[in-house]
Amino acid sequence: MANELILIVEDNEKNRKLLRKVLERLGYRTLEVQTGEDAIEAARARSPDLVLMDYLLPGIDGIETFRRLRADPRIRRMPVVAVTASAMPEDSARMRRAGFDGFETKPINVKNLVATIESLLARPGAA
Repeated sequence: MANELILIVEDNEKNRKLLRKVLERLGYRTLEVQTGEDAIEAARARSPDLVLMDYLLPGIDGIETFRRLRADPRIRRMPVVAVTASAMPEDSARMRRAGFDGFETKPINVKNLVATIESLLARPGAA
């Protein structure tokens, strides 16, 4: 695979840059936004193949952004991976209950992240 469009939703510039470099080196195209509101707009306008979304965002948080993405019939099936610096078990459980397709903690383990992305993009109905 590769060449798929991945939406990076991250308010920290260094984290965005790291994700962009890793993904582009693997052949993915990227689109970057910093807020949940911008993520919803970008997802509706560009229909990315997958979304990597920080959990703590300015404005609406990652869970509310995720709920709004899932509420839109045009984009509800796109895979969304939560990315967070919080590795607390309750946070992981909260994101799984919300229905995220995947969950990655910061600092990013590139090997795990790539495996998650490849697995989600290979699912029937994805990409």
